[in-house]
Amino acid sequence: MRRGVYWLLLLLLAGPATGAGIYRWTDAEGRVHFGDAPPDERQAEGVALRYNAVGSTPVPAGMFESRPPVVMYSAAWCGVCRKAKCFLQARSVPFHEYDIETTRKGREDYRRLQGTGVPIILVGAERMNGFNAATLTGWLEQAGHLPATP
Repeated sequence: MRRGVYWLLLLLLAGPATGAGIYRWTDAEGRVHFGDAPPDERQAEGVALRYNAVGSTPVPAGMFESRPPVVMYSAAWCGVCRKAKCFLQARSVPFHEYDIETTRKGREDYRRLQGTGVPIILVGAERMNGFNAATLTGWLEQAGHLPATP
């Protein structure tokens, strides 16, 4: 099903470039098909394409500047993990969290990191085993996730 959607999208996008029309028809089993040429054996109807004519909006400067990612490896039963997660959420810091027991990526990364406890928090190349709010605040400030404290 998903593959058909991709082909339809490709056909819809390729149609305007080639100047060809898009046709819709139903086969003997009742399945609907789209193509750039009507089939010989079936009646097909032309599909009217409407193009999005929305103007562009300027992007604020610095909106897509890259910051080191924040990643946390945790476990559902871990109270310190919950504290670290609440700390990040309260400061609106975007982060990826991987449970080391319920996700394959979490398990594999945890082994690769040679983890011996949770949480493991990564801010770019910095690694924290456990959770220390003051140290993490400093790392997040340096990485541009938090405004620097005076």
